Amino acid sequence: MQLERIKALCQENKILWTRHCLARMFQRDISRAQVKAALLAGEIIEDYPDDHPYPNCLLLGAGPLHVVCGMAEDRLFIITAYRPDPSEWGPDYKTRKEGKV
Repeated sequence: MQLERIKALCQENKILWTRHCLARMFQRDISRAQVKAALLAGEIIEDYPDDHPYPNCLLLGAGPLHVVCGMAEDRLFIITAYRPDPSEWGPDYKTRKEGKV
């Protein structure tokens, strides 16, 4: 996925929040503003171009915060957002520890 396109869709507020995502964000005390900030200032750390129904990716934003989003032609779908677990991620929160998926 293209980070510039993600940022543009976010700035245009062309975001669809899945019911699953909103429920998880509520449970995890993560706001829409935090997710948007991650989309605008974050970086793609994993790309899943063959996922269906839309290509998606994992972004790392400040906090740290991980956001999984998918992109259709003119919409960004927020799939989930979470704070990465240090037992599963390296100190940079970009690299999965060996054996973790």
